Amino acid sequence: MEVIHTRCAGLDVHQRTVVGCVRVTSGGQVSYQQRTFDTATEGLEELRDWMRSLGCTHVAMEATGVYWKPVWHILEGHFELTLANARRLRHVPGRKSDVSDSRWIADLLACGLVAGSFVAPPAIQELRDLTRTRTQLKREISRHTQRIAKILEDANVKLSSVVSQVVGGTGRKVLKALIAGETDGEKLGELRHARIKASRQEFVAALRGHLSDHHRFLLGMHLEQIERLEGAVTDLEAQIAKRIQPFRHQVELLSTIPGIKETAACAMLAEHGAQMGVFPSAAHLVSWTGICPRQEESGSRKKSTRIRGGNKWLRTVLVQAAWAATRAKRSAPSAQYYRLRARRGSQKAIIAVAASLLTCAYHVLLRDQPYQDALMTPELSPQARSRVTHHLVNRLKKLGYQVQLKDAA
Repeated sequence: MEVIHTRCAGLDVHQRTVVGCVRVTSGGQVSYQQRTFDTATEGLEELRDWMRSLGCTHVAMEATGVYWKPVWHILEGHFELTLANARRLRHVPGRKSDVSDSRWIADLLACGLVAGSFVAPPAIQELRDLTRTRTQLKREISRHTQRIAKILEDANVKLSSVVSQVVGGTGRKVLKALIAGETDGEKLGELRHARIKASRQEFVAALRGHLSDHHRFLLGMHLEQIERLEGAVTDLEAQIAKRIQPFRHQVELLSTIPGIKETAACAMLAEHGAQMGVFPSAAHLVSWTGICPRQEESGSRKKSTRIRGGNKWLRTVLVQAAWAATRAKRSAPSAQYYRLRARRGSQKAIIAVAASLLTCAYHVLLRDQPYQDALMTPELSPQARSRVTHHLVNRLKKLGYQVQLKDAA
C-alpha cells in the first residue's frame, strides 16, 4: 500500500498514560520507536519534544472521552493532528491481536486510512462548554421541579391543578408560604394571581392537604436548589452573551430560520461552528449530526433505517426548533411536517424537519444570506413549479378527474 506520510506517529491515550509510536519509512524499510509517557503536563511536553526530535510531521489519536483534549492542546501547532473515531478504526480490516493500538494507528495514518473528526476552534469549544452546561443545569431545574410536584401530591396539595407552572410566579409564592408553615386558606387565597383561570374557592380548596414538617423540609431543600441553579444559569447566559459577540452576525442569520431564535442559534453555533467549509456538503453535516436514516441494504432487502448516532446535543436543539417551526403558519417547515406526518407519522416527520432546518442553516452560513422561505417567495423556481404541478395533477387524477393543462393568457 502506498505510503503517504513517511514520518508519522500514533497515540494510544489513557487516563494516566499515553503510548506513542513513531513510524519512520526510509529506503523502503519501516522502523518503529515506541515509548510511554505520563499524561501530566510535563509528560506531554516530553512526548512532544520526543516526536519532534524524530522528525515526526503527522500525529493521529483516538477520541477517548475527554482524555484526548489535553494531549491535543499540547501538540497543537507543532504537528498536523488527526482525531480519529475509535469505531471507524475498529472497522478497518487487517488488525492483528498482538499489535498495539499506537502502532496500528501509526500504520493507518501512514497509508492515509485515518479519517479525521471535526475539532472546533478554541473559541467555539469554550462556547460549547457554556451552552452544554446551561442545558445540563436547566435539566436539573426540571428534575427538582418534578420532585416538588411529587412531594405536593404525596401531601395531597393539588397546586399543579390550579397553576400552569409549579415554580412560576404564583406557584413559588405559594410554596414559600407553605414552607413557612402557613395554613390559613384566606391568606393563601390572596396569593392567587388575577389571570389564573381557577376561581378563588377552587384555588383555596386545591391547597388544602396534609403537609407535614417532613414535606416542608423537602420542599424547602428542592426550592433552594432551584434558586441556586437559576442563579448559575443567569451567570452562564451572561458569559455566553459575551463569548457570542464575535459571532453575532451568524446568530442573526440563523435567527431568520423558522423555529430558531437566539438561544437555539447560539447552541447550534457552539456545536457545528461558524465556518461551514469544514463540511463538504449539507448532507455531510446532517450525517455528522445523526438526523438522517442509516443505509443498511442487502440486495433488494432494506434493513434498519433508524437514525444513526451523532451529535446528541445538536440533535436535541434541532428537534426542539423543529417543533417550534411546525407552528409557523405558511412556512416550508410546517408544510413539510404535515405532509410527512400523514404518511410516516409524527416522529419521522419531525426528524425530517430537523434535518431540513440544519440544511437551511448550512446554506445560510455558507452563503452569508438570510433565510428565504419557499412558500413565502412570490415566484417559484422552474424545478419547484414543475414538481408542484406534477403533484397536483396526480392528486386530481386519483380523485377521478381528467386533467388538461393550458397556459393562462
